[in-house]
Amino acid sequence: MAQAQPNPTGSLLATDGKPHPLQDTLMAVTLFLGAVAFVSAQFHGLHLLSSWSGLFGILTGGYGQFISATTRERFLLIIGLGASAVGFFLGMAHGGLFGGLVGY
Repeated sequence: MAQAQPNPTGSLLATDGKPHPLQDTLMAVTLFLGAVAFVSAQFHGLHLLSSWSGLFGILTGGYGQFISATTRERFLLIIGLGASAVGFFLGMAHGGLFGGLVGY
């Protein structure tokens, strides 16, 4: 059985040559949720969107980090996790997960 050869360029983002569909899906979902959370956190009235998308981005990114197999996946997951966390925390500061819907 032939073993996958490492990328000869020595890139930090080199893969192991094997497919990782679950990890790649979690990476893409985390990046998308992080972008949504970060952008929507810039608008005070969108705190529900930013806090929920940030929370789900943190959860998917955390699980993605747990099962990641390559540096490329880990690197992009950290980018998505950071954007999700910023969006989540700003969304929480602007009104939270249920702000205006429960209580008050």
